[in-house]
Amino acid sequence: MTKREFIEAVSKPQENAGVSKKKVEEIIAEAFSVMGDSIKKTGRFTYPSFGTFTVTKRAERKGRNPRTGEAITIKASKSVKFKATPTLKESL
Repeated sequence: MTKREFIEAVSKPQENAGVSKKKVEEIIAEAFSVMGDSIKKTGRFTYPSFGTFTVTKRAERKGRNPRTGEAITIKASKSVKFKATPTLKESL
């Protein structure tokens, strides 16, 4: 699903309430901004019956340049991991 499709899906039920697609887009953007801020600040964001986003740390590791085959060192980094709730998993 693309961003446009997501906004369309969320705005359809709101059309009767008089909420424009532009307003829905702003609300969605703000929701993701709040989620991102929470993950940065506390290292996790949980939404009941959906799942939990957590920050994970990846250690520095050895790798290879696929073009040259040269050995390289890949720097340590942080990433976000998602774990779905059992309710969401069952609905799949």
